[in-house]
Amino acid sequence: MKTGDTVQVIAGDEKGKTGVIKSVNRSTQRVIVEGLNLVTKHNKPSAKNPQGGITKIEAGIHVSNVKAIASTNA
Repeated sequence: MKTGDTVQVIAGDEKGKTGVIKSVNRSTQRVIVEGLNLVTKHNKPSAKNPQGGITKIEAGIHVSNVKAIASTNA
């Protein structure tokens, strides 16, 4: 699986949903799929973000829980 491939989640809370791979982490065997597996992150106030707050970010999904639907190469 590569960045840009379209995949479908076959296990977990996001089962049945499809999306495009944003990044691949080969060492942990996880992929980040655009718009899926969102987790809440609490940010402390800093110089860049003086207000802080709560944001939603995409977390990794193990490659065994996704299947390729369309590849960017073929």
